[in-house]
Amino acid sequence: MQTIKKILILLALSMSLTSCSIRHMAVKSVADGLSGNGSSVFASDDVPEFVRDAIPFGLKLNEAILNEVPDHKGLLLATAAGFTQYAYAFLQLEADIAEETDYAKSENLRQQARRLYHRSMDYAVRAVETDHPGFMAALRSNPFAALDPMTTKDIPSIYWIGVSWAASISLSKTDLDMLSELYLVDAVMKRALELDPDYQNGALHEFFITFDGSRPEAMGGSIERARNHFNRAIELTKGAKAAPYVSLAENVSVRQQDINEFNDLINKALSIDTDKEPKFRLENILSQRRAAWLKEHQADLFLNAEESAGID
Repeated sequence: MQTIKKILILLALSMSLTSCSIRHMAVKSVADGLSGNGSSVFASDDVPEFVRDAIPFGLKLNEAILNEVPDHKGLLLATAAGFTQYAYAFLQLEADIAEETDYAKSENLRQQARRLYHRSMDYAVRAVETDHPGFMAALRSNPFAALDPMTTKDIPSIYWIGVSWAASISLSKTDLDMLSELYLVDAVMKRALELDPDYQNGALHEFFITFDGSRPEAMGGSIERARNHFNRAIELTKGAKAAPYVSLAENVSVRQQDINEFNDLINKALSIDTDKEPKFRLENILSQRRAAWLKEHQADLFLNAEESAGID
C-alpha cells in the first residue's frame, strides 16, 4: 500500500508542475512505480469482481501516463499484460457463459475482448521496438531473422505479443487473413521458449498446451507436444495451478473425446486449494470458475456424456 500511496502523491505532484523537464521526471517516476505493481497486488486477491472493477481505471491511468512517456518499456509491458489478462479473465469467459442464453451479449463481449487483445498487442510491439526498431515489419518479412537477435530480456515483450495475438486469432476463426498469421505467433513463442523454457513458472508451457492442443496437425498442432508441455507445467508449478489441468481438459481431452480424462483433470483443477499459493490465488479462482462451467457443459462437449454421467 505504501507503494501505491507514493505513486498517487507523485502523480498529483507531476500534474501540478509547470517545468517540462521536472514534470517529465515526475511522470517517469510514476511510470516506474506503476510498472508491475498492480499485477502483484491483484494476483493474490480473492475477490475477482473487485479486481474486475478496479483494472479498467488502472489501465486508463497507464495509458494517460504513456501519453507523457510513450517509450517507457516497463509501463508498456504492464499495460499490454493488463489488457490481455482483463480481456481473457473478465470478458471471454463471460462471453462463453452468456452464449447459451444471450447470443448478442456473447458476441458483444467477444468483440470487446478482441479489441483489447489488439490494444495489448500494440503496446507489446511498442515495448519490443524500444530496443528493436521496426521489429514487426521485420517479423512479417523474415520471422527467423527478426527473432534471432532476441535475448532473455526481450522475452516479456515477445511473450505478450504472442499471447495477445493468439487470443485475438482465437476469436477471429472466420478471418482467413488472421488465421494465416498463426505461423508468426508460433515463431514468436517458440523463440521465447528457446530463450527460457521455464519462463514465469512455466507460462510458455501453459500457452503451448492450448496452442498445440487446439490446432490440427495440418495447422502445426500436436497433441503429443501439448501433453509434454502440460507435464512440464505441472512439474514447474508443483501442481499448484489449476490452469494447466483446465487447458489440457478443454483442448486435448475434448478433442480426443476422452471424457474420463476430462473429468479427472477438471476435478484436479477444482480440488486445488486457492489459498496455498497466494501468488496464484486470483488466477486459480478464475481457472476453477472455467473448470466448473466446463464440467456443467460436458454434455455439449462429449458424444458419450450421458453414458459417463456417473463418473466423478
